[in-house]
Amino acid sequence: MLEEFFTLYLKLFFMMVPFFVLSVFLSLSKNLTKPEKKSVIFKLSIAVVISSLIFLLFGKYIFNLFGITLDAFKIGAGTVLFLSALDMIRGGREVPAEKLESGSDFAIVPLAIPITVGPGMIGILMVIGAEVNTIMGTLLVVLSLLAAVISLAGVLLLSNKLQDFIGKQGLAVLPKITGLFVSAIGAQIIFSGIKGFLF
Repeated sequence: MLEEFFTLYLKLFFMMVPFFVLSVFLSLSKNLTKPEKKSVIFKLSIAVVISSLIFLLFGKYIFNLFGITLDAFKIGAGTVLFLSALDMIRGGREVPAEKLESGSDFAIVPLAIPITVGPGMIGILMVIGAEVNTIMGTLLVVLSLLAAVISLAGVLLLSNKLQDFIGKQGLAVLPKITGLFVSAIGAQIIFSGIKGFLF
């Protein structure tokens, strides 16, 4: 049980692309005071939890509504996830210039959605939600999600210290490393969907 929790926690934490979120947060919050930064982080955390729970708990009903099989969705979600990871590795993920105005209310859009809860995160939440059939299993996923969001909030609360410690070059490299892990998760989901179709 503990091992499954830790595995889910790590998977969800990396799916939130924490180091990319960190670099965007640093850019957007550079003119904010500490209380304002804490307010942004709090709003972000609440938005991520609510939106993630919606996709996690109601994803299976969306499958039934549109007649989508879980295996088909795994292939589609895994592909989107893999392509998103490639963008991270190549450094192609950027925030539109109009969203980079410091001091604007950016906690929900674009920081929570679509940066933290992007297409890849939505896909994996819907896949996990469709695979879980017990109350204990659902509770385990929800606790893993909450732990991942708390960890992300912790990273953002320590953003200035992390920037000083890692440096700008380090912040540019970390999202690429995260992208490698995310690409592996995407590939695994694709292979799982193909295996479900064939066998």
